[in-house]
Amino acid sequence: MVIRRMKEEDAPRVALIEADNFSVPWSEKSFREAAAKADTIYVIAEEDGEILGYAGAWCVFGEADITNVCVRKDCRRKGIAEQLLQFLIAEGVGAQIRTYFLEVRESNAAAICLYEKFGFQKIGIRKNFYEKPVENGIVMSFLQ
Repeated sequence: MVIRRMKEEDAPRVALIEADNFSVPWSEKSFREAAAKADTIYVIAEEDGEILGYAGAWCVFGEADITNVCVRKDCRRKGIAEQLLQFLIAEGVGAQIRTYFLEVRESNAAAICLYEKFGFQKIGIRKNFYEKPVENGIVMSFLQ
């Protein structure tokens, strides 16, 4: 498996994974634009030409907002999300990112556990942040 920066041409396959995993998915266009921007870090996990997962962050003034961490349903529980986050944070060092933020569904215990493993701490709640179904988002932060 290889972790690498996302390219614009990865957007169609990434958008398919997104649509299979989220009730309000990002569009192919959104991923294409995110991959092309200079102030973002988007990475994918790839094996034998197949995209297994992806992660991304928008960066500004030494801070990054992690917008996506997703692994194909048939590839979960293999440490892929952990490797994606490691690579994303390592790329952030080069971009002089010191602080990371993210939101996660209250009910997503596996993701919360992963983020805590990286040192993320719960810093707040965004009431009814998520749709379909409506659910609070836990705001987490990590200082590198």
